[in-house]
Amino acid sequence: MSNEIRVRFAPSPTGVLHIGGVRTALYNYLFAKKHGGKFILRIEDTDQTRFVEGAEQYIKDALAWCGIQIDEGTDQGGDYAPYKQSERKELYKKYAQQMLDEGTAYYAFDTAEELDKMREALKAAKANSLNYNSITRNTMKNSLTLSEEEVAQRLASGEPYVIRIKVPAKEDVRLNDMIRGWVNVHTSTMDDKVLMKSDGMPTYHLANVVDDYLMKITHVIRGEEWLPSAPLHVLLYRYLGWENSMPQFAHLPLLLKPDGNGKLSKRDAAKHGFPIFPMEWKATAEDAALKGFKEEGYLNTAFVNFLALLGWNPGTENEIFSLDELIEAFTIERVSKAGAKFDIDKAIWFNQQYIRNLAPSDLATMLLEQAQTASIKCDEQKALAIAELLQERIDFIPELISKGKYFFEAPSEYVEKVVRKKWDNTAKQVFEALAANMNGKNWNAEDFQNGLEQAVTALDTKVGMVMQILRVAITGEAGGPDLMRVMEVLGTNEVADRIKKATNAFDQAANNE
Repeated sequence: MSNEIRVRFAPSPTGVLHIGGVRTALYNYLFAKKHGGKFILRIEDTDQTRFVEGAEQYIKDALAWCGIQIDEGTDQGGDYAPYKQSERKELYKKYAQQMLDEGTAYYAFDTAEELDKMREALKAAKANSLNYNSITRNTMKNSLTLSEEEVAQRLASGEPYVIRIKVPAKEDVRLNDMIRGWVNVHTSTMDDKVLMKSDGMPTYHLANVVDDYLMKITHVIRGEEWLPSAPLHVLLYRYLGWENSMPQFAHLPLLLKPDGNGKLSKRDAAKHGFPIFPMEWKATAEDAALKGFKEEGYLNTAFVNFLALLGWNPGTENEIFSLDELIEAFTIERVSKAGAKFDIDKAIWFNQQYIRNLAPSDLATMLLEQAQTASIKCDEQKALAIAELLQERIDFIPELISKGKYFFEAPSEYVEKVVRKKWDNTAKQVFEALAANMNGKNWNAEDFQNGLEQAVTALDTKVGMVMQILRVAITGEAGGPDLMRVMEVLGTNEVADRIKKATNAFDQAANNE
């Protein structure tokens, strides 16, 4: 085995990358970088019937957004190229043939109808297993039951066949999982999995083991759903003579629904209205887009931090980690065996923390990008002022525009409850006095505060009596950031116009009651 730590993330381009897949990639990446190793992206596209256009690029874009840097892959190249399984077909045939020659695999000529008939018979007999295994293979049409001559004749005639592994009848297969400890499986519970399909493509099992060996993968860190396949892979390593080069396995816990009952699914996300994909995905132009964390306004750093703690515990009270800090802290030993509940409220909390820790100038840059996309005029100075005012008040980046819409346009609606309760002749006189005071001047926040205090003092009232109705007049909302600073950003002319517009609207509402 190589002294260098080498891990791989090996997704299939059959659709959108689930958050569980991203976590698998992240844990592989953290483990590799912690030990100065390599992170390899291998595209496992042996199932051509399920290939989805654009899925491979989506995987690469999602990893890039997360800050996961690929050392070897289809774009980066490397000493063990090609990194796409559909381009490695001849390799798999070679090793399948080796197993055929050595008697650890065999040809099977059974049709789909014959396989169905076998399973129906087993079902009727209430057999413990409906699999093609060490018992049932003796009754089927394969190179173990047919003569050499008949096998040769069938192959020569081009009859469709698959190649199956010959699982021993009565053995224990053991592996020491880095997370779960020793796993022991008796071969009587295993079936003779197909290694090469009738289309000449390998199945996941053969291709996976061959590639891991040839690419010198030292650790296989993958989801719990692959644990039942691990004993089969151990057998393949043994049969191919690579047992001493077998990687260490670590099977990650499932991501569970928010209530902890069952595996997190796309349906759960749709039901509760949260994303479970790193980025938005549309399979075709006609399909509805599936929500992505990126487009929903999550910072990639917050997303990665949240994801890392879904199934891994740093062993400290600290929850906020940069990617470099995660690399430093990560250990497989602290990955849980139990499934991890998906908690969208925790994801939002992480996003809040990261937004609050951003430099206001960075937040302003994000605001300018969104303003440009929305065709909203906004200069750098105004963007910075808005960012400073809203930084503690938003959960997501798009809220700079949605929650700060009053910075870009006068309100068209007002909080009716506040207007009904707070609008009276005194408030109207304060509005008129304030507007008169600011006429033609260029006030800052302090000037607005002084101007308001002068107006209320002259009318023998208090600032608190009119502050909320003034906020509603300026922003349309009952609450928000420091109103004087908001008015400074808007400028005296805009504030005066809004006071005038609101006065007319409030009077009209009062007359209609």
